[in-house]
Amino acid sequence: MLMRTDPFRELDRIASALTAPGTWSRPAAMPMDAYREGDEFVACFDLPGVQPDGIEINVERNVLTVKAERRPICANAEMQVSERPLGVFSRQLFLGDALDLDRIAASYDAGVLTLRIPVAEKAKPRRIAVAAASAVDSAENGAKQLQA
Repeated sequence: MLMRTDPFRELDRIASALTAPGTWSRPAAMPMDAYREGDEFVACFDLPGVQPDGIEINVERNVLTVKAERRPICANAEMQVSERPLGVFSRQLFLGDALDLDRIAASYDAGVLTLRIPVAEKAKPRRIAVAAASAVDSAENGAKQLQA
């Protein structure tokens, strides 16, 4: 059998080991898109090959943390080519007070984790009614008479 030799093969292996995805103590980053759609803030994370039970989402104060772990497909297999990174991936989003963090919805489909965060009612635009000056004066006079 004829085999092609690559003098840089060992160097590539060492470089891959040094730049491998993270561990739970030092996770690697994950790609993300974020946008506003109507009354929702939407964040989409690319997590191909991650099982839903390998995803962890936490909110503490205004910090949303997404952690995911991509595990080997088969632990007993002898890998021939391994180009997809394994390990732990993490991303933190610092969210403003304008979002309702109690109503976050998460879905996972085709390797994409989608988080939908509604805009808080207090942050939505609203119309303020303008009262006529005579009505305001009458209300103030009525309040003064009650205090007296």
